[in-house]
Amino acid sequence: MAALSAGFRGRAELVVGTNDTAPRIGSGRVAVLATPVMISVMEAAALDAVEGHLETGHQSLGTHLDVSHVAATPVGMRVTATAELIAVDGRHLTFAVRAEDEAELIGEGLHKRVVVDITRFDSRLREKEDSRKR
Repeated sequence: MAALSAGFRGRAELVVGTNDTAPRIGSGRVAVLATPVMISVMEAAALDAVEGHLETGHQSLGTHLDVSHVAATPVGMRVTATAELIAVDGRHLTFAVRAEDEAELIGEGLHKRVVVDITRFDSRLREKEDSRKR
């Protein structure tokens, strides 16, 4: 965790396809970029900002999103998301995220992630699965 500090930046891109539209994923009827897909690109930008700096055996997981989706993006247009790490509190990371298409800002907000030890995380998941089988 010592390697992470505010100011790290990441980026992710997507060319909107028909599978990325609201009707295809069940979040609306208009064939434009679906909000959940925009959020996914924002999360990918946050991953890009920090995953390469984490200690071996650790990864970050999304825990909270507070974003607005303010403009529609048609199929065929490129979306670019950026994320800036703005706060590190122990294992907890806060990012300012934004997404733009080729014409304008389409969304922005805050995204929080937590850094986990993969081995411990997987162990807890197995315990949860095992408790379901009892």
